[in-house]
Amino acid sequence: MTIQEEAHRMKLASPLMAASSAEERNRALAEIRDALTGHKKEIFDANRADLARADADAVSDSVKKRLRFDEKKLSSVLAGIDQVMSLPDPIGKVLLDRELDQNLELRRVRVPIGVIGVIFEARPDALVQISSLCIKSGNCAILKGGRETKETNRILFSIIKDAAVRAGLPASCLYQAEAHSEIDELLQCDRDVDLLIPRGSNAFVRYIMDHTRIPVMGHADGVCHTYVDRDADQDAALRILVDAKTQYAAACNATETVLIDRAIAGYFLPKLSRAFREEGVRVRGNQESLEALKKADFLLAEDPLMQDEDYHKEYLDLVASVKLVDGVKEAVSHINRFGSHHTDAILTENDRTAAYFLQMVDSAGVYRNCSTRFADGFRYGFGAEVGISTSKLHARGPVGMEGLMTYKYELIGHGQIVGDYADGKASFHFRDLI
Repeated sequence: MTIQEEAHRMKLASPLMAASSAEERNRALAEIRDALTGHKKEIFDANRADLARADADAVSDSVKKRLRFDEKKLSSVLAGIDQVMSLPDPIGKVLLDRELDQNLELRRVRVPIGVIGVIFEARPDALVQISSLCIKSGNCAILKGGRETKETNRILFSIIKDAAVRAGLPASCLYQAEAHSEIDELLQCDRDVDLLIPRGSNAFVRYIMDHTRIPVMGHADGVCHTYVDRDADQDAALRILVDAKTQYAAACNATETVLIDRAIAGYFLPKLSRAFREEGVRVRGNQESLEALKKADFLLAEDPLMQDEDYHKEYLDLVASVKLVDGVKEAVSHINRFGSHHTDAILTENDRTAAYFLQMVDSAGVYRNCSTRFADGFRYGFGAEVGISTSKLHARGPVGMEGLMTYKYELIGHGQIVGDYADGKASFHFRDLI
């Protein structure tokens, strides 16, 4: 069966999926959780095969870190499933209830989007997160993972799909695309697929956007910033910067550029140098910054000198760009110009400065005195996420269950016709009921 045929079957099954009860969907998630635990040996064996192939292919350490699926990753995805199960049922929530006239009631009701295609990078835990959110939200999902994790993805999908169907969900609720050629086939399914969510490189996401008529939600890259203000608590700033850069450097919410107020550069840079050196972080900067970094004895990257246009750079590694700025206004200007509108943070004890930053930075996540690594659906209490969106339409930031929902209008009448309102026999009085 081709992916177009499978997508059409899913489109026909999507109303059944949307009509499933919260109890049925939660029972499916419980079955999935238990099945993943019961089959963890097979999962870990498959993942070791993927890691061995990655070693043979000389895959980068940052990619290998993403594709690893061990006890820690399993524990994390199981916690995510539990959190998704605990969330209220999103289907059928009445968002608006308005009486247009006597016995003429309009309701706006939350419903699943329908059929969602998710194309994601070398992260097998993403397959579990995406499947869980789509099931809980009543959506059918076509999943295409990276070839680097094909063995892990295959066993994970088989376990998840069998458990979901065993729990009573439609057989077409989930489908796994494995061949790379199926991506282009999926892009042509605009009559049956309602939304695409690509997760990967800038070039890959742009390719998806340019080659389909299906609505696309996501982000191309994560050039996140942390600005250290002259009024920062410097001890706290060092802890936050180390976490934001090194806790998981391969993540899209890791800080890639550190902006430092010139007023404190002379005594803050040596402290940051020591902290970064201990973690093996190498740095780059423009001419001014580079001179200050050398003076403070930073560990420099292989190509340390940057031009302005180089500051839109996502490293996904233990490398950071550094720039000195003249206060919060220059920091905001730099972020809005060179950032990716993902997540950016200010470190300051000055309320007025912080308020300016939070208002003026045009990003999906804007933080004060904390690590950019908090930009995550699980950490937001969404249970998990299908991705992060830097768009301003429909969903923005970590996309959890709410981002997989839309709504429909239900109008309940008792024989009313528009003609009566057009010629004045009847009139609207619009009264909100909730």
